Amino acid sequence: MSAENKTEEEYSGSSIQVLEGLEAVRKRPAMYIGDIGPKGLHHLVNEVVDNSIDEALAGYCHNIDVFVNEDNSITVVDDGRGIPVDMHPKEKRSALEVVLTVLHAGGKFNKDTYKVSGGLHGVGVSCVNALSDFLHVEVKRGGKLYMQEYSKGKPAFPVKEMGPAEGTGTSVTFHPDGTIFTETEYKFETLSHRLRELAYLNAGIRISLTDKRETLENGEFKKELFYSEKGLCEFVEYIERAKERLVPEVIHINTDKYGTPVEIAMTYNTTSNESLTSYVNNINTIEHGTHVNGFRRALTRTLKKYADDKKILEKAKVEINPEDFREGLTAVISVKVAEPQFEGQTKTKLGNGEVQGVVDKAVAEALEAYLEENPKQAQLIIDKVVLAAKARIAAANARKMVLRKNPLSGAGLPGKLADCSDKDPEKCELFLVEGDSAGGTAKQGRDRHFQAILPLRGKILNVEKAADHRVLDSEEIRNIYTALGVTIGTEEDPKALNLSKLRYHKIIIMTDADVDGSHIDTLILTFFFRRMRELIEKGYVYIAMAPLYKCSKGKVEEYCWDDNQRDKFIMQYGGGSETGIKIQRYKGLGEMSEVQLKETTMDPDKRTLKQVTLEDFTEADMTFSILMGDDVAPRRKFIEENAVYAEIDA
Repeated sequence: MSAENKTEEEYSGSSIQVLEGLEAVRKRPAMYIGDIGPKGLHHLVNEVVDNSIDEALAGYCHNIDVFVNEDNSITVVDDGRGIPVDMHPKEKRSALEVVLTVLHAGGKFNKDTYKVSGGLHGVGVSCVNALSDFLHVEVKRGGKLYMQEYSKGKPAFPVKEMGPAEGTGTSVTFHPDGTIFTETEYKFETLSHRLRELAYLNAGIRISLTDKRETLENGEFKKELFYSEKGLCEFVEYIERAKERLVPEVIHINTDKYGTPVEIAMTYNTTSNESLTSYVNNINTIEHGTHVNGFRRALTRTLKKYADDKKILEKAKVEINPEDFREGLTAVISVKVAEPQFEGQTKTKLGNGEVQGVVDKAVAEALEAYLEENPKQAQLIIDKVVLAAKARIAAANARKMVLRKNPLSGAGLPGKLADCSDKDPEKCELFLVEGDSAGGTAKQGRDRHFQAILPLRGKILNVEKAADHRVLDSEEIRNIYTALGVTIGTEEDPKALNLSKLRYHKIIIMTDADVDGSHIDTLILTFFFRRMRELIEKGYVYIAMAPLYKCSKGKVEEYCWDDNQRDKFIMQYGGGSETGIKIQRYKGLGEMSEVQLKETTMDPDKRTLKQVTLEDFTEADMTFSILMGDDVAPRRKFIEENAVYAEIDA
């Protein structure tokens, strides 16, 4: 029976299955939502929205509205069937209360209620309830409106019937508990990114995000609407907007003929980077898994067979490796699995063996047909593969020549490196400092036991489009490799990164708080993202936050890291006037004494570090392509759209 033909009555209290209670969520929140920082805070919204998306996957919900309220509470409204409110047969209370107070309670454990579900563990809205100091839920169902409120997971009163209502749906408003989370301020951009992603993954669903904390010039609240008619095809076009296309159209595969719904959108561009993003039931599987294995296997086999049949490889006289087929590839893979099995370090790697075969068959069949029907585009793709193979061989030879002249290991440490005395990588920090002057100050202000300093001369090479041998020929980059103790290449993979002798588990980028400093930050981060991504993934890369100002009045002195802190100082000690207040603006790290640099930026007890994390590969890949690529137009557009977040140095 299709979802459209099911009656509303089939989704009732008896559909809700209870697996275990809600204990320990407040005691160990990180076990359920990852952490109690910004990531965990935003995860609460994802859990509530996922419930609405599950209703959409089942065919009942078409509109989802998310509001960030003035007090940083969140409201999520959908037009699904509404959470059941009738008596739960086992629990002897409203099914709505069961869903909101019992961990692992929900319709997604019942195959008849939801065929597939986006929730990983079904902790869902009950977990959100447990970690909120206030939650208000309204349900429109059966022509009536129902309501209940909670505090820290406990109901304030039983479910109330409030009167008649038109339509169906659920509205959840919650405020995260400030005694649990390290911060409770939601970021519009973080929410926007996830909702845009969900709109692409679920074509035809309208999702809106409204920020009631910000009023625009026209008097309306800041708002974004996300709607995708073509789904993954538009997702790939969005990712590709800063890259030069090799083939004009997006190749679209969408089938469920092999038992598991598979949708894939893919294309090729002129870069040498692969951008592959994968999802299972709307969950971003950052560690990929069997669905990606099936895709890659089919891609390699099908393209190679086509090239062999046309005798292209025979003429080229070059040996092709699997990675050659993926150079310049952009692909988004989405599968819907009834009972997904997740594994890996972050539980985001699909382990279902049967999915590999399903994806393999779907891709091979569709790609074979595309190549035969589009010989011109097929030739461009195969030519790109051959070119990638030749470039790989040439780069490997050039890399050997460069490394023979300037080996990354066995040649001692860089002369400019001021190393630390401790040899335990977990305790040691390496500061990558802009310029010799600031480097000298940092060397004097450091703790020699565990802090090492490597000054960098100016802007390092932009590695976005640079060939391997050019990267390794750069003295500054070789110094970073050598100082870190990192080597490159194995028999199987000449690009493989070897971190077994990594000398520091904190790599801190420390640059001036101006436009040039920001540019250097971006160049170094591009290098780490493209050439040493594992360091970011392991959480080893940080950015030091140097103060912008030193404010003083009389004997009172304070460092201020931004304009807001400076303005607070002026308000507190000058009543809003700068009269009698001395404000020193630091334009460079070299302007500080070693004592000032130590106490503001280097001392672990006083400094502020920003850890560089990789939440979404696709977004990061696209951003680096825009910022560091050759195309000026997308870069200008990106800067214009994000200028509000940047400080322009006068």
